[in-house]
Amino acid sequence: MAEKDKKETEVPDVADGKIEDLDKYVYNMYADQIEYYHRAGAANKKYYKNYRSLTIILGALVTLIASLASSTFVESVGLGWLLGIATPVLAAALTIINGLGQNFQWGATWRDMMLAAQRLEKERDRFLATPPGKRNYRRELEIINELVLQETRAFFQRVLDSEATPTNQTALTEENTP
Repeated sequence: MAEKDKKETEVPDVADGKIEDLDKYVYNMYADQIEYYHRAGAANKKYYKNYRSLTIILGALVTLIASLASSTFVESVGLGWLLGIATPVLAAALTIINGLGQNFQWGATWRDMMLAAQRLEKERDRFLATPPGKRNYRRELEIINELVLQETRAFFQRVLDSEATPTNQTALTEENTP
């Protein structure tokens, strides 16, 4: 049974440039990309929620410990030095967490990953609703690749504040594609 499942998701052998079942190949391309974006989106959701939670908790702790450090009761029991050290350490941890959140943009990345998955699902459903005799496989692969490329560009724009452009870009046209 596991062997059968493995065969259904295998990428066909294209060494000779021919794919026996184009429907299956295109469907698997959609399925693989959708699964990737759902998995990556879920990871970014987890990072985002952890980052937000830590920001709130550390922010509250810095305020609480700084307030306690200045109280006369804490000084009288001899814990002033400990809270005096804990306050800047927690503040530094909060700064690090905020810096990571700003650099990696987990919330925006989660959103964009989920939107990419939805767009791919929409296109996959359109593909499946198209009668097999009317399917344009080249167009389907271009759609998949363009959606992935758009999301990749958006990722680099968001995270690196720059656009990814290949150094040697050749335009793909009908004339220079096999």
